[in-house]
Amino acid sequence: MNTTPTKYIFVTGGVVSSLGKGIAAASIGRLLAARGLRVTIQKFDPYINVDPGTLSPFQHGEVFVTDDGAETDLDLGHYERFVGESLSQANSITTGRIYQDVIQKERRGEYLGATVQVIPHITDAIKGAIRRLAPNHDVVITEIGGTVGDIESLPFLEAIRQYRQEVGREHTLFVHLTLIPYIAAAGELKTKPTQHSVRELMEIGIQPDILICRSEHPIPPEMRRKIALFTNVDVASVIEAADVKSIYEVPLEYAKQRLDEQVCHKLGLQHTGKPDMAQWERLVERIRRPRNGTVNIAVVGKYVALVDSYKSVQEALHHGGIANDVRVNIDWLSSEDFENGQNADKLSGYHGLLIPGGFGVRGVEGMLSAIRWARENGLPFFGICLGLQTAIIEFSRGVCGLEQAHSAEWERDTADPVICLMDSQRQVTDMGGTQRLGAYTARLAPGSKSAEIYGSQEISERHRHRYEVNNAYRPQLQEAGMRISGTSPDGNLVEMIELPSHPWFVATQAHPELKSRPDHPHPLFASFVGAAMVRRDGEEQTSLDRDLRPSAAAPSAPAEEPSERAAGVSA
Repeated sequence: MNTTPTKYIFVTGGVVSSLGKGIAAASIGRLLAARGLRVTIQKFDPYINVDPGTLSPFQHGEVFVTDDGAETDLDLGHYERFVGESLSQANSITTGRIYQDVIQKERRGEYLGATVQVIPHITDAIKGAIRRLAPNHDVVITEIGGTVGDIESLPFLEAIRQYRQEVGREHTLFVHLTLIPYIAAAGELKTKPTQHSVRELMEIGIQPDILICRSEHPIPPEMRRKIALFTNVDVASVIEAADVKSIYEVPLEYAKQRLDEQVCHKLGLQHTGKPDMAQWERLVERIRRPRNGTVNIAVVGKYVALVDSYKSVQEALHHGGIANDVRVNIDWLSSEDFENGQNADKLSGYHGLLIPGGFGVRGVEGMLSAIRWARENGLPFFGICLGLQTAIIEFSRGVCGLEQAHSAEWERDTADPVICLMDSQRQVTDMGGTQRLGAYTARLAPGSKSAEIYGSQEISERHRHRYEVNNAYRPQLQEAGMRISGTSPDGNLVEMIELPSHPWFVATQAHPELKSRPDHPHPLFASFVGAAMVRRDGEEQTSLDRDLRPSAAAPSAPAEEPSERAAGVSA
């Protein structure tokens, strides 16, 4: 039995935001997990919202949902994808949640009349959130959101300073991510911002043990020595973080610089073996040099101005490419550009269409136009959450003849509310944390494409929605050719649909992208990308057949029909 105390790694950031602390934390976690260590990662976000569930996607990016229904920062998606562990509510902490917990305790009289203060009560609550993850883990990695110098981050920084004093220096490690900017006019890299950032940390009482330096250009050895001299960090612990084409290359770049060895040495984890990164190296090789060319996927959504709004969708599509050894080129198209039937023909240049989740009526009519084009032209279609609901509306209007079909979310008085509010949501008035959230089981119809893709008739996927398919319209949809391929175990909620007459037309009420990982691509995304390859190859074969047909001036011969494979794809 391993009796080694849990080790703690704290990742902070300086100079500017968006340097990639989440990827850095996840990459360290990947390397340690590859050594056989039990690793978990948590995020401390300094904003006062209890969680990001009510934040605009344009401000905060996607909301990542865990199995237990926590609405969290998108960095938790990176943690899961890199470390391979399903995370929970305990892995996502905000200032709002800490203060809420402390105030509730105060109202219950748990502080015995004491004056409640930032120190010790808020910092104690933060430290408690770190300790809760220690059982069953060898290493707990904690990312501190924001940038050193922000007022909002100070209680978290003070808490981790205290934590080192409490558990011992030998059990804690401070990793600071900073920027080495390149000044084009001078043609030089500058270390001064990093020096100031570390000095600001030291004023708080935190001395970084390892520096990870983001830079657009290689950092020469003499500059590393200078950084080490001015920041009291070992030269070997100054790690270069150069830009890479894929985030999945980052752990390998860190491994080349022996970052994991530095971490293990400083934490007394020398008993671990070398990291087994062979599988990771193979998937990165597939990303760099795919053998099966490229497929072009159109994602028609509401928040495409900020791709981070669909971060897990983006990554899951790339995972589908890894599964098929193909590069996935994604074009992010605003659904508003497709309204009134405009630009629908633009989809002819793509091999697949994906409609992701979203809230509100803006852009919905454009989604309907895009879906109709895909349905009528045999373009592989994948609908997620809102994508399923809009597919139901489009099919109801275009095939079932229900011209007024709509969702009650956007048009309460519609004659045909094919999408309606879930019964469990009718009395809900609060916005945050009140949807159908987290993992739910679904049963798939035997013989359906969905069951074939999953290789199972019972699945579990994560959800985040309030509205559902109106059961009153299920008979009409099925009579018109739609298959209800997945339902809740009691049969009351529609979970998946498909069109058997279409080459690949599948939609789910869940968010399968949240469970996809580079080394375990989600089967729906792998199948969708595979269908896009079939579409691409069919188009190429049809084009080749067309080129090989005799011209009108040539001796008469019967023109060849497109190959069976191409005809099958376009049916």
